Amino acid sequence: MNRGRTRMTPGQKLRRALASEKVVFAPLTLDALTGRIAERAGFPAGYISGGALGFVHGVSEALLTLSEIADVTQHVTARTDIAVIVDGGVGFGDAVHMYRTIQVIEASGAAGIEIEDQVAPKRVSHHRGIEHLVEIGEMTDKICAAVDARTDADFVIIARTGAVRNESFEKAIERGNAYADAGADIIMLMPTNELEWQEAPRRFDVPLATITSLDARLPAEWAALGWDLIIDPFTAQTAAVKAISTAYQQFRQSGTTSLDRGEIFEDYRLLPDIAGFQELYDIEDRTTEKTS
Repeated sequence: MNRGRTRMTPGQKLRRALASEKVVFAPLTLDALTGRIAERAGFPAGYISGGALGFVHGVSEALLTLSEIADVTQHVTARTDIAVIVDGGVGFGDAVHMYRTIQVIEASGAAGIEIEDQVAPKRVSHHRGIEHLVEIGEMTDKICAAVDARTDADFVIIARTGAVRNESFEKAIERGNAYADAGADIIMLMPTNELEWQEAPRRFDVPLATITSLDARLPAEWAALGWDLIIDPFTAQTAAVKAISTAYQQFRQSGTTSLDRGEIFEDYRLLPDIAGFQELYDIEDRTTEKTS
């Protein structure tokens, strides 16, 4: 991987993708390996999900720290060239905490951040559908702080509202437009019916994002509706968990995973290439492993 092959900032990469593609899909990239897998598959962007990272640590994302999220972000951005979008949650507090959050996440190499209008500190019960939203003014203050904090004007700020489910679709439109007026580059919301999916793009002058699975609709269907950014924090993690659970349970029940041993080691031998070891081998070939 040639980290010097582009002079674009991470934010510029994401903005270029949004401008050049009908719809941008950003799958879960929770570590450098999955980031490189996504990049190999042709995705221009990836997503570091707070919820998914919380599951990895066996806790709710509400209990994660800014440092933990920034550390993961640095690992991914150091070994990929995709535009990484980070789940910033509620920014770890009020406007001043949001300011610091943007500084740290931007410095970690992210292309953008998603921030939402739930109360701070974020509560664990949001996992079971219990969400408490802040007033519009409090969220716009935090967005303004986020805009002021970024050093690269192309760093993308995505403002997410939970108002569709917790208030109404019309309230979500009101909130989203207020957030855009405050400086958010993209508005994220989750409609609950087909009419809302169709109507939302007509109600905003900025790009729209949502969170769902990659195969919720065909790419052409998303484009026809007018949605711009589709983020999937689900597919990669659930696929991995299912595969691991099946293998482990099968072994405990029958003494075998029923997987082909040859295929296991064949796949394992692919990992160094996916992880980018060739550039490291090249360095050693020129130095410590150089033959006289």
